[in-house]
Amino acid sequence: MIEFDHVHKRFGEHVVIDDLSLRIEDGEFFVLVGPSGSGKSTLLRTVNRLVHVDAGCVRVDGEDVAMRDVEALRRGIGYAIQSVGLFPHRTVAENIATVPRLLRWSEADIRARVDELIELLRLDEPGMAGRYPHTLSGGQQQRVGVARALAARPRIVLMDEPFGALDPLTRESLQGSLKAIQRDMGTTILFVTHDMDEAFGLGDRVGLMLDGGLVQVGKPLELIHNPADERVREFVGGTRARLRELAVRTVGENMRRGESAEGEPVEASATLQEALGAMLAQGRDRLPVREHGVAVGAIVLIDLVARGA
Repeated sequence: MIEFDHVHKRFGEHVVIDDLSLRIEDGEFFVLVGPSGSGKSTLLRTVNRLVHVDAGCVRVDGEDVAMRDVEALRRGIGYAIQSVGLFPHRTVAENIATVPRLLRWSEADIRARVDELIELLRLDEPGMAGRYPHTLSGGQQQRVGVARALAARPRIVLMDEPFGALDPLTRESLQGSLKAIQRDMGTTILFVTHDMDEAFGLGDRVGLMLDGGLVQVGKPLELIHNPADERVREFVGGTRARLRELAVRTVGENMRRGESAEGEPVEASATLQEALGAMLAQGRDRLPVREHGVAVGAIVLIDLVARGA
């Protein structure tokens, strides 16, 4: 659990965080979203003491991080950033193994964990473990950065716009991998982004930051349906906000169970946005839905239109 209790931070005369309080639960994927300069990255960095607060308190598992040994604190918290920061003269395997080695894991346990993460993050092409960062694509480097952040099985992972420089396809793939890993491991993730689509696609809850404060915190659909004020309404898309609902809701929640349809099926776990794209690609207004390889129903265009209305 992460708690921010009346946190203040300024740089010179500029107030970056202004009396902010927030509680992030164990196992929660919490996303801070907001424009550049809103204070979201600064807030994230107070958790592992890369930034020290001027007033208030940041707690991890009920303990003030200011009272913790900083090296021990950071070794217990995964950290991934947009610029990756891989060690250039270490192989992929050696980069991933950095924190487990500092924690004196056995070599057998380190090898097993590296192999596991290479597979989970789809880095399993031949010879990948022995390659150096300069030989990798940007997407591969970012996957290694995420693997390194997760390597020691930290209960908390901080991620500061880790996918911001990636192309859309690589970014979407990494988002899916991260969400699946987080769900399976029960890791608490605090994730910073300026992209509302990314925030809604990943977050169990989303906190919108503006001018050093939290304007609204809630589940993605709460921000869409019940924005706290006009600033929130505009940031989530204004009149286009309901389109984002299609990216949050799943086919399984909205299909007509037991009905049939022609065409290439979509998965029940897919989003309504993905289903709409499949309909447009196939030139159909309804498609079959598949779950665990079995046909379970149909998704119908008119239902998507009604959902967005």
